[in-house]
Order: sequence, then C-alpha cells, then structure tokens
Amino acid sequence: MNIGDQIAQELKLSPQGVLAAIALLDDGNTIPFIARYRKEATGQLDEVALRGISERLEYLRNLEKRREEIRELIDKQGKLTEELAEKLDKATVLQQLEDLYLPYRPKRRTLATMAREKGLEPLATLLFEKRPSPEDAELEAARYINPELGVETTDDALTGACHIIAEQIAEDYQVRSFAREAYHSQAAISSKAKDPLLSSPYETYYDYSEAAAKMPAHRILAINRGEREEFLKVTVEVPQEEIIVGIQKLVGSSLPSYLKAAILDGCQRLLFPAMERELHSTLTQKAQQQAIEVFAGNLKPLLLTPPVKGKTVLAIDPGFRTGCKIAVADSTGKVLATATSYFTPPKRDYFGGKQLILELYHTYKPDVVAIGNGTASRETEEFIAQVIGEENLSLSYTIVSEAGASVYSASDLAREEFPDLDVSIRGAISIGRRLQDPLAELVKVPPQSIGVGQYQHDVDQKRLCETLAAVVEDTVNAVGVDLNTASSALLGYVAGISARVSQNIVAYRNENGPFKNRKELKKVPKLGPATFTQCAGFLRIPGGDNSLDNTAVHPESYKLAQKIVPYLEENLSTSQLKKLSEELEAGFPTVLDIYRALQKPGRDLRDDLPGPVFRREVIKMEDLEPGMILEGIVRNVVDFGAFVDLGVEQDGLLHISQIADRFVRHPADVLSVGQKVEVKILEVDLKRKRISLSRKGLRQMAVNNLSNISGEQT
Repeated sequence: MNIGDQIAQELKLSPQGVLAAIALLDDGNTIPFIARYRKEATGQLDEVALRGISERLEYLRNLEKRREEIRELIDKQGKLTEELAEKLDKATVLQQLEDLYLPYRPKRRTLATMAREKGLEPLATLLFEKRPSPEDAELEAARYINPELGVETTDDALTGACHIIAEQIAEDYQVRSFAREAYHSQAAISSKAKDPLLSSPYETYYDYSEAAAKMPAHRILAINRGEREEFLKVTVEVPQEEIIVGIQKLVGSSLPSYLKAAILDGCQRLLFPAMERELHSTLTQKAQQQAIEVFAGNLKPLLLTPPVKGKTVLAIDPGFRTGCKIAVADSTGKVLATATSYFTPPKRDYFGGKQLILELYHTYKPDVVAIGNGTASRETEEFIAQVIGEENLSLSYTIVSEAGASVYSASDLAREEFPDLDVSIRGAISIGRRLQDPLAELVKVPPQSIGVGQYQHDVDQKRLCETLAAVVEDTVNAVGVDLNTASSALLGYVAGISARVSQNIVAYRNENGPFKNRKELKKVPKLGPATFTQCAGFLRIPGGDNSLDNTAVHPESYKLAQKIVPYLEENLSTSQLKKLSEELEAGFPTVLDIYRALQKPGRDLRDDLPGPVFRREVIKMEDLEPGMILEGIVRNVVDFGAFVDLGVEQDGLLHISQIADRFVRHPADVLSVGQKVEVKILEVDLKRKRISLSRKGLRQMAVNNLSNISGEQT
C-alpha cells in the first residue's frame, strides 16, 4: 500500500483527494490556498483535513527514512537476517522500528557488555537455547573460568552469562510489546506529598491514585508540574509479578532456575524502568497534545471576535503605583492622544482623573472605553462607571483581555510602530486596537502568549507554536486582509507571504501609496509569480481599480467571474448553479464560491458572530447571589469546564458537569471562547474569590416561563 492510500485509509478520506493534496503540497502550495482554490482537485478537503494529511505524510516519510537507516546500520554489522528484514518492513510506527533496532544499537558500558568482553556470550547462548539443568549449567560454566579476563569462579561465569540473557530478554521485541501493553492497560499513577504539612496548589494530589489509561490530560500535566516543583512524589504501580509470569511464558515452559532469575533481573533492572519512563513520556505527550488542541480550539474563536468598526476608542491600561495609561484611537486605529492618570490606589486622584477623561471625551468624542483586564482593572472599571453615571456621558465600556499586550509592547514591531512612545503607552494602544480589530492586533503577539489555554507553559513549545501559527494562518486567510492597511505582522500570515516579503509590501506601500489593484503586487521585491498565486486571493483592495480585488475571487478566475456576474440578480439555487458550472465548463465548488463572493463583496465573516458586551454600570462580586441568572462571555475553555466573564472582578467556573442537562464529552463540544451564555449562580465564595456556575435547567426554565406567559395571555 502506498503512502497516499495508507493516509486515506487512516483518516477515512478519498484516496483521490489525498493523492491530489500530496501532489499539491509537494509542489509548494500552501494549505489555505489548496483548501480555497483547489477544491475540485482534492474533493473539497478543508484546512483541518489537509493539515492532517500533511502531518501524517511527514511522519510516514520520516518513518520510511528511519527504516532504511536502521536496515543499513544492522546490515553493516552483518546481522540483517531475512526474518529481521521482514519485521522491519512490517513496522508501522517508529516505536516498533526502535524496538527492533534496540539489540543492535551501540550501548554504553553495561553488565552485559562487560560479560561479553569476558568471552561469556557463547555460554549465554548455550544456556538460553539448550537450557541445561542447573547442575549441567555449572559444568558448562566451569569451562569459561579465566582469571586473566576476570572470571574467577563458576559463579562468575554463570552470573555474567545471566547478565547477557537479562539484557536480551529486556530488549526482545516481543517481550517489550507485551510489557508495553500491560503498562498502558494496567498501570496506575500514584502521587504522594513530599511534605504533607506544606500547603501548595497540588493538595488534591497529596494522596492520589488513578488508572493511567483513564487520566485526563489536565490531571497528568498538573501532577507532572507538582513533581517538577518537588511538592509530589509520583510512582507507577503495575502488577509486576503477573507481567513477569507472562514474560516467562513467552520465553518458554519448564524454565530452569537460572533463566527465571535472569528474567527477573532483566525485568526489574532494565525492562520495568524503561517501560515506566516510556509510559510517562507517552502519557505526557498525549496530555500535551490535548492541551495544545484545547489552546488551538480557543484561539480561533478569539481571533474571529467581531471588530468594533467605525468607533473611536478610549483605551486604558490599568495600573496602581505607575498609574493608568490612556490612549485615544480614531476609527482607523490612528493614535489621537495619550496620557497617564492616577485615579487608582495608592494616589486615588479621582478629581484629576475625572477631569482628564472629560477633557478627552469632549475633545475626541470617543464612542466606547476599552479597559484592560489586568492589575487594577476592577478599580478602573468602577472609576469609569462612576464618571459615566455622574456626567451622564454617552459612553459605554467593555473589558478587553490584555494577555500578551506586554509582549507586544516591548517587541521590535511595537518599537517600529511607536518609536517615541513608552512601553506602557503602547500597551494601552494595543488594548484599544484589540477592540477595533482583534485579529489585526492579536497577530502581533506570539500566539502562545495570548493565554486562552491550559498548562501552555508545560507543553512542547515547538509543537505549540507550530499548531497555533497554523490556526492564525487559517483564520487570517479565511477572513482576508486589507492590503492597504494591514501591518507586516498580519501580512506575514497570508498564504505564501514570508516575513521578508510582508516587510517589502509595507515598504512599497509607504513609498508608492495605496495599492490600486492586485496586479501591482508583482512589483513588490521578492514577490514572484508563485507567491502571487498563493497570496493574491486572500488580499483585499477596497475601492480599487477592479471590484473583484475586494472579494475572495482569485485573479486566475476573473474571466470566469465576469461570466457569472449576469446571473447574480437571479438568486440561483444549488441545482441551477450546478447546471451553470456545466455550461461554463468550470468546477461546481469554484462557481459556488465565486457566486457567493460576488453576492457580498467585501463581506467580513466575523460580522455574523457575537460581539463584546458593553456596560455602563459595574456589578460587584458582593452583588451576586445563588440562583441569579446572568449573561456572560466565555473567556477560556479547558478540559474540566469553562471560565465565564460575568462583569465582576472574578470569572466564574462553569464545570463540565454543569454545562448542560445532557452528558458533555468535552466543554469545547458545547462552548467556545467569545460565546455569549446565560448562566445561573450556584455558589459565591468571597473569601476564596470563586464563583460556581451552571447552565443546567435553564432551557426548561425558559420553556416553563414561555408556557406561563402563553397561559396568562390566553
């Protein structure tokens, strides 16, 4: 079976589509481009399927490369038998290949290698294959006594031979497969407190045990962190005696005592520690992958948060001792004014702060206030709400996540954008722009710093960065980018555009003025025909020479689009569009995409999603009572539930068991970041600043209320 067919079978995809995708990827096409503009070739595979194909393709090709490396290494030792070659050919995962190679891998100095140096390997082979009685084994061992090599007695010879057998047992392919299955299916992970009297965030795991196969990702990562920070002692518990008996059966029946002892030694000294390390590594990798997927799942809806268009924003980066940094940006994001005020503790200059806000309000006429959710956010919110109420200002405010804003503020990009402004002022500008166009601003921050995941610092950072970059790339290309306003950071995520080319685009725009059409892109240094093909369809030019340049229609399809234009007023059905595609001798998916793009030129898919919640009055945690029903915004989704912003200083926890009246496999199946939800207050713990929420029964409550209203009307 070739790689394409294997991937199609594993991912349950069309073989033709997979083979076409592989060919397109090998030709240097980007995944967003293939997903959008090569639908006919791949059978309309989306970005998720294409990335799955790409990752599996890389793995299988690396597997094949490693197979050939191992084959060659063993062959050079003169030990490649037909049976071993066949096993290598049949290996389907990297672990199988490495297990097969293990006996032939160069080793550090071990008890077995020292025994071989003493000439005891022939004795070990005889004992393992012939299995003489203990008495006869001693007679055979006596022949290997050699004081010059360090074999002084019969016991020395038998011990050395058994060390060789122990290592052979521990490295045997079949034995390792058996032990691995036992560890993965029967092991339990136990944790104890190193110091039971010491308080820590890991007290839940001070006396804890759970089957490894059932441990959720967040629990694995929490225990790992607790062990790393030396609060926990973690052990793996398995039925070792049962495993040893099973391995003895694999070796053979009626084993002499010295072979049983060698098997026991090989298991306890070599095999079990290796299996324990491997189990820990496997569990950690799976947990990390789950955490990365949760992060990626949260990141996309956050990036798709609808922009607050056409609004002048007064943004505040709250602080205590250093004051609150303020910036006013017009509807295009241009900075109009900056300031610092000390209306929060310790100075509490309420009057001075109020005068500053009123001055900025009357001068620049801001429509909304964006408040960062970091330190002093609650105090800033109370201050703004009080000023709005006292002066009856036509203003509302919203809380904006400032995760990663400090990273951006100190970056080279921020210094290029605002060379004359302080780092903290740049943070306020970023907060305001995040409200105006979240996607355009968030791409300036390393995705892993945005903070919508769990245990993001405990996972493989390279893998995390690659996964999140893919999410950003898919999202940016799905939305499209205004070629004449986009920053180099945003342009860098457009299909086919490198960091260097994105900088060249901005430089060309600064020197020559706004782009008038997509064709002008070809004049940008380093942007060749191949790059133009990949990126052109994702770049928009509102008000340019060609109206098609403000749509998702690719320049290669402009002639086809012109033929479709006359049919726009007819509101064609799907069957009519299929017939039209046949008449135009074009693929139906392409015709459908063009038709939809022409119906709504310049459409922003984010406009259909729920926007931020604006408020004029502040709600305090003390105002909350069990039974209250409030509307909130999902801020983060994790394995065990979701955190919901209710407009108070502390997000509430909606535990997975309280998300719905039905069973929920994972919170992400029901909730997403940015989603507006109605929740009921279960419990408010002011001392520990915890709010417990529920959505159970809310639907039935709504149905009952509707029935009551209907009855009253009747």
